[in-house]
Amino acid sequence: MFMKLVSKVVGTKNERELKRIRPMVAAINELELKLKALSDDELRGKTAEFRERIAQGATVDQLLVEAFAVVREAGRRVLGMRHFDVQMLGGIVLHEGKIAEMATGEGKTLVATLPVYLNALEGKGVHVVTVNDYLAKRDSQWMGGIYRFLGLSVGLIQHDMDDASRKLAYGADVTYGTNNEYGFDYLRDNMKFSAGDFVQRELHYSIVDEVDSILVDEARTPLIISGPAEESTEKYYQIDRIIPRLKQGASIVGGKMYEAEAQTSGDYIIDEKAKSVALTESGVAKVEGLLAIKNLYDPAHMDLVHHVQQALRAHALFKRDVDYVVKDGEVVIVDEFTGRLMAGRRWSDGLHQAVEAKERVKIERENQTLATITFQNYFRMYKKLAGMTGTADTEAAEFAQIYNLDVMVIPTNRAMVRTNYPDVIYKSEREKFDAVVEEIAESYNTGRPVLVGTTSIEKNEKLSALLKRKGIPHQV
Repeated sequence: MFMKLVSKVVGTKNERELKRIRPMVAAINELELKLKALSDDELRGKTAEFRERIAQGATVDQLLVEAFAVVREAGRRVLGMRHFDVQMLGGIVLHEGKIAEMATGEGKTLVATLPVYLNALEGKGVHVVTVNDYLAKRDSQWMGGIYRFLGLSVGLIQHDMDDASRKLAYGADVTYGTNNEYGFDYLRDNMKFSAGDFVQRELHYSIVDEVDSILVDEARTPLIISGPAEESTEKYYQIDRIIPRLKQGASIVGGKMYEAEAQTSGDYIIDEKAKSVALTESGVAKVEGLLAIKNLYDPAHMDLVHHVQQALRAHALFKRDVDYVVKDGEVVIVDEFTGRLMAGRRWSDGLHQAVEAKERVKIERENQTLATITFQNYFRMYKKLAGMTGTADTEAAEFAQIYNLDVMVIPTNRAMVRTNYPDVIYKSEREKFDAVVEEIAESYNTGRPVLVGTTSIEKNEKLSALLKRKGIPHQV
């Protein structure tokens, strides 16, 4: 109650921050007519002027107003796009190393050109992070027009580039690429013997598009570079044959597996949230009997413990057509965030081989991890980090705690006319799907197309079956 009263009197933190930076936008606007009167060469010459002032001791903060005004004018001349005042607010927020939450359609791509140009003036490189190669290429060409007009170089990292091309791209003032490319290049650099062979420079400043997806949803996703191990694949088949003879016990949700081990009557327990398994005492005894060994935990048998653990995980926790599919005799991982097949990707530590044994397909030799890092740890190495998204405020606490990043909600250029309806909760999945089908049918009958996203292939097929029953044509 007290906090609500304080907010009414002095405004929310977001409102106070916007009030603080609005005078900067007003100062930028005051320069607009003056810059419009400059020739292209004179406007382009501002870049050399700014760099000279930085060399003489000026900071990028001191150049912000002038630099943003120059980018706005360059955008108008090159792209026919003038930055709105709210986009200037977003640009200032990004420059200050924060997350700008901007509604869909508010021009986040154009907003990024403001802090990218300003920070690139220091000559230390700016990395713009996109979610896929297509957007990296599109934005480097589209927004790159502004940077090139102003005399900056633009680099692009794509999946099939060699080291020489990558080093050239990272040497540019502005570099576009995906989070995967940046992360793997960092790992590969750290496997090299000479710093002169590195493709990346020091991690200076990065702007992450769809920052909630990359820094929260995929934060703990490990990037792994692996090499082939020497172990035979026959042991995976041997262990897989005994797994169906083990009986599942308790199923728990995180944190208390040791308690369940003492209470369960099964041979193993599973923790679906942590995607882990543990043998019970009876399970250990049964495995020892099936493998004809006296002590499973004897140091001589530690490799067997590992194989049993991974085989149990493969059978109990990893579901066909949900976590993976079998295609052309290969186990292909399904991306849990997008539902897309991740051809060429493999689970590590023998898990992929255990799944292959379970599905009776050819087992590829196990890989050993040579280098690994999570997105969370990689992006925390940048001296300054910022991000853009349409939905960040709900994860504000995580951004602050993990990355020390504040979230600022940027107002829309025009009043929002969209109606946000409340979530609808159903007692069961079946009732939810029935309601989804009814809504699809209603839209279909009025001639409106419908795009439906689900979390797995299995749910796609379930929904497809319900639509077929209704006689609604569709594609999966």
